[in-house]
Amino acid sequence: MTVWVDADSCPVLLRNFVKNEAKNKNFFVHFVANRIVEDEQKNVKMTVCKNESNAADDFIVNNAQKNDIVVTRDIPFAARLVEKNISVMNEHGVIFTKDNIKDRLLEREFNLNLTEIGFSRSKKSSYSKKELSKFIKEFAPLLQKKIIATIYNC
Repeated sequence: MTVWVDADSCPVLLRNFVKNEAKNKNFFVHFVANRIVEDEQKNVKMTVCKNESNAADDFIVNNAQKNDIVVTRDIPFAARLVEKNISVMNEHGVIFTKDNIKDRLLEREFNLNLTEIGFSRSKKSSYSKKELSKFIKEFAPLLQKKIIATIYNC
């Protein structure tokens, strides 16, 4: 069982949490980006992909397995994973499913259209313990479920 992190834009606070959880709960975390963002250590792997569009996404899609979890904020990438029946969530704890991914894609498209015509929203760039706690609330039970599924091979 592996937790994959689309690490190019993943907040440091979240990366540190996942690394600590990997050590404490003995699972593997794999950071993937187009540059080094983490040092490898016990239970932590860092893969650097070519600096090409979707290279890190493609690497994760091609390597993630059914009991893995992927963390990303990239909605189109999340849709690819949902299609493959891989559990995927964003840094705020939103778990993407077949029931909600189409709405998320439409919302993303709508926001891009607003930006194109000059109605861009200001993006909050800080990621605090409050956001991390939302992530943990959803991540912890999903992780437990995946660990159990891996142990019992289901």
